[in-house]
Amino acid sequence: MNLKIMMAVVMAMTAMAVRAETRDPVPVVTPTQSVAQADATLERVARDRAVVADTFAAEEAVCNDKFFVNNCMDRAKEKRRMALAQLRAEEVEAEHFKRADSVAKRDAELSERARKDAEEFSRREAAPPKPARTEEELAQPAAPRGGKSVAEREAEHAQRLRRDAAKSASEVDKRAANVAAYEKRQADAVRRQEQVAKRVAERRAKAEARAADEKKKADAAAAAAAAAAAKKQ
Repeated sequence: MNLKIMMAVVMAMTAMAVRAETRDPVPVVTPTQSVAQADATLERVARDRAVVADTFAAEEAVCNDKFFVNNCMDRAKEKRRMALAQLRAEEVEAEHFKRADSVAKRDAELSERARKDAEEFSRREAAPPKPARTEEELAQPAAPRGGKSVAEREAEHAQRLRRDAAKSASEVDKRAANVAAYEKRQADAVRRQEQVAKRVAERRAKAEARAADEKKKADAAAAAAAAAAAKKQ
């Protein structure tokens, strides 16, 4: 009976130690400054994930040879989970930087194209009208059937320039809206993670309080058993 009580006390204290060590730290991620740095981060994260998997496999083998297998496995799993969470945070930050950089470059290209189209259109609009055609020019053979006059081609070109400029501006607005939507989703995800972390912390606090209460009862029971054994002697 005394041995069972002592084992229960040891297991309760071990569980409390595991819970105390497994509080979720907030991942610390250094802001990315360049695409090259983001690429290097993604390559390193891939390598580190493989290292985490190998480390967990080795610790799992060690735990299988221990008496308290479950407690040892819990520690190993929690260590792996925390390492993967840190790597995932670094991966998300690097990927976000690359996407934002790509969008910024594309927007700059579209803006430059729109600027050039607008300048070309303004130049054509500001150009003086062509002089009236002479009698000799009028006497020249007409354009082949189905062909378009110079004025028609210029009008179509001007219309195409206006259409391209409007399309470029629309694409810039659309990409800006996509970036804003992505950043909102990221903020919502962070807020949900914080809420989950808060609920987990509350559950852990309750569990630790129950464990402390159980330990107190176990200590009292052990003391009572010890006192009873001393009286019998």
